[in-house]
Amino acid sequence: MPITVQAHAALERGGPLRPWSYEQRDARPHDVRIDVLFCGVCHTDLHSIGPWGQNFPLVPGHETVGRVVEIGSAVSTFALGDLVGVGPVVDSCRDCPPCRAGQESMCQQIATAAYDAQDRHGGGVTRGGFAETVVCDERFVFRIPDGLDPAAVAPLLCAGSTVYTPLKQWDAGPGTTVGIVGIGGLGHLGVKFARALGAHVVAFTTSASKAQAALALGAHEVVLSGDPAQMAAQGNRFDLLLDTVPVTHPLTPYMQTLTTGATLVSVGLPPAFDVMPFAMVLGRRSLAGAGAGGAAETREMLEFAARHAITADIETVGRAELNTALKRLEANDVKYRFVVDMKA
Repeated sequence: MPITVQAHAALERGGPLRPWSYEQRDARPHDVRIDVLFCGVCHTDLHSIGPWGQNFPLVPGHETVGRVVEIGSAVSTFALGDLVGVGPVVDSCRDCPPCRAGQESMCQQIATAAYDAQDRHGGGVTRGGFAETVVCDERFVFRIPDGLDPAAVAPLLCAGSTVYTPLKQWDAGPGTTVGIVGIGGLGHLGVKFARALGAHVVAFTTSASKAQAALALGAHEVVLSGDPAQMAAQGNRFDLLLDTVPVTHPLTPYMQTLTTGATLVSVGLPPAFDVMPFAMVLGRRSLAGAGAGGAAETREMLEFAARHAITADIETVGRAELNTALKRLEANDVKYRFVVDMKA
């Protein structure tokens, strides 16, 4: 039988999150129902409550960690009580080449988002992790490795996967020099993962006050990107740049730091790219985009994080502080990720 779930939802576009209840569907044969303990607050939540949202009321949250409290009749990978997580993708066509390769986030039929998306198999709209429970197919549920703080691991399900996947795709590792542009929710994890992969890591920041923090996170060097002399000194140096900045900013100075044939990968979802084509042509440089990985890539990321003791640096808030956290996130007033304690 469907159950009534208490959640926090935006009842209209641009509105605050308010307590709201809805009927959550039955667990299908391959589903697990998860009692939500923690849910990360992502910049995508801000976009979805605002201009991106389609179906209101809208329950955000796609970095969900909790305990399995119900399993479907055909579930084979989880048991009651398991500590698990759910990220931004909860379904896909499962038949296209990316899906068959475990890259469901690249589904050619468009992956089903954790919230504000049409349920492929039962109608209705998906609801996110700012709720008492979530229900999800086991294929898109991830076991949380032992030893990782359940609250601090929540942002890895989206932010961690978003930086780890392109670092692996573009071969960050020993002998490479990798730049991380922006030291925020994504960037601080980019520094940690790139360092653990064995790359020489350089953090780019506009704020001198973040220099010591970036070094403490694992960067070998810090470049103040607002200093033309420091930027000019980086020419033809980097094998990979991971740009985590979510607003449009000049990319040409960064493009000029790349070696011949190297790539700048944007993961921050800025509204547009500001780059001079000649900066790309003269060095056969590339501009690419990337997002969170699929199921196989996310499991690999979590296992790698456990081996290297990587979690997010977080500030934990209670449900009553959700709207305050969203406003502070919009103002870039967090170091480095908010996580909601759904039991507080």
